[in-house]
Order: sequence, then C-alpha cells, then structure tokens
Amino acid sequence: MLTSVLAGFAASAVLIVAIGAQNAFVLRQGLRREHVLAVVLVCALSDLFLILAGIGGLGAVVTARPDMVTIIRWVGAVFLITYAVLAARRALRPAALNPAERAPATLGATLLTCLALTYLNPHVYLDTVLLLGSVAQQHPHRWLFGAGAAAASLVWFTALGAGAHRLAPLLARPAAWRILDGFIALVMLAVAVTLVAG
Repeated sequence: MLTSVLAGFAASAVLIVAIGAQNAFVLRQGLRREHVLAVVLVCALSDLFLILAGIGGLGAVVTARPDMVTIIRWVGAVFLITYAVLAARRALRPAALNPAERAPATLGATLLTCLALTYLNPHVYLDTVLLLGSVAQQHPHRWLFGAGAAAASLVWFTALGAGAHRLAPLLARPAAWRILDGFIALVMLAVAVTLVAG
C-alpha cells in the first residue's frame, strides 16, 4: 500500500514541478503575498479532483472525444497568449512592477485567473486525467496512488506559494520584476505555442 502512495507522489511530482502557466502564476502570487492560501488551495484541490476523475475513468471519456480536447486546446492557447501579453506589458512598465505601489487584485479576479490557468490548459488533462489516471490503473491500490499524487500537488503548491516570499529581497527592485514578468510572458507564450502546435 505504501508503495502505491509513494509511486503516486513521485509520478505527480515529476509532472508538476516543470515550470508552466499555473506554477508561474502561483510564484507571482507568492512573491506579491496576494491571496496565496486561496490560490494554493484552488490548485491543489483542482489537481485532486482531476486525479480522482482520471482514476475513476474520465480519461477514457476524454480519449473518446478528441474534438473536446481540440476545443480546450485552442481556448487555452488564446487565454495563455492574452496572459503573456499582460505579463509583457508589466515587464515594459517599470512603475507597475513594484508590488507595494500596485493595488492588489481582488480575490475573485485572482481565483478566476487561477481557475482559467488550471482548467483551460489541456496539459493539465493530459498529465493528471490521462497519464496519472492510466498509471494508477497499474497499481493494486489505485486510490492510494491517487492520494500520493494529490499529496505531491499539495506539497508543491504550498512550498511554491509560501516559499516565494523568500525571494522578495531579491525582487525588491523594479528591474527584477521586469525580468520575472518577462520570464512569465515567455513561459505562457511557449505553452500556448505548444498547444497550437499540438
């Protein structure tokens, strides 16, 4: 039983640690210390939901409807390109980069962005629903595998959101925020391009 939990934890950790749109958003929120707990909970609970759905058989349904995956892919690409443009604009406007000078985003707007970055990204479905769901089927205790995978997600997002503030002294200068937002814009654009390219 412990083997299944550890296997789920390891499989999820390998997939989730790669810097992507969701991780970049959590990092930015952690650096700004803005609605971090809510963002971490949305990300971790979303992963839990998607992992359990994959283990429960949603992966087979998604595989049977490739047209839905295509729609999600294009909608996700448009959203990510829009977010990349906004990050690039922040990078080009140094006055808007200092978190102390910028009015905090509302909780609702932050959660909507987080949900969009999560559910409009087809990679989330490929990684959590299809990949983790199918790997879980290979284990005698597939639900424990899912618990391990969900635990890895919770640990990662908590560490990323809560630990980001340690980088705050490094990112106290507007130039550093310009670099971070430029990096986020490139990550979002790269993910969008991979989605469009299929």
